[in-house]
Amino acid sequence: MNIEFFRQDAITVARNLLGKYLVREYDDKKIITKIVETEAYMGIEDKAAHVFGDRRTERTEPLYQDGGHIYVYLIYGMYHCLNISANIEGIPECVLIRAVEPISEIDEISQNRYSKDYKDLSSYQRKNICNGPGKLCKALKIDKNLNFESILGNKLYIIDNVNLDNESNQFEIIESKRVNIDYAEEAKDYLWRYYIKDNKHVSKK
Repeated sequence: MNIEFFRQDAITVARNLLGKYLVREYDDKKIITKIVETEAYMGIEDKAAHVFGDRRTERTEPLYQDGGHIYVYLIYGMYHCLNISANIEGIPECVLIRAVEPISEIDEISQNRYSKDYKDLSSYQRKNICNGPGKLCKALKIDKNLNFESILGNKLYIIDNVNLDNESNQFEIIESKRVNIDYAEEAKDYLWRYYIKDNKHVSKK
């Protein structure tokens, strides 16, 4: 991956991130996951975006940086959400990573989420291990310490689809409404959520 990939508009980046690998490194561990669900937020004219109306604050500053900056925020006072800035500096678009599929270090992911090994999880827990923005952040130990860092760094980064999971690179992308933005008036109906069809790790069909 390179910076030019993230200098595209958020819709393009959100679609093109599907099937790529999100990698988290810490404490000599390397967790690899596949991105299976994203949402695009199109900046100051998007009523669902944190920067709607050009609300440039200390909190939203990472979104105003060049594409490829990490923006982590907290919801409900307890769940972190991972976003990546898109477009060029000064245009505050971003992509929310909504769900990932575990590829490696599955026991580490399971311990982070449930404090037990994967083999000891129920079928419900396995299904829900990374299928939501807060869940995947807990599973990958993503928090505000990563805020403002580059997604091209060595703590959290994305690599192209190199078929690490021995699955086909071909998949159908489903477009749907974004989740939990009923306040956003007409923007709540935009089909700016994207996911891999039939992937069991998607948060909501």
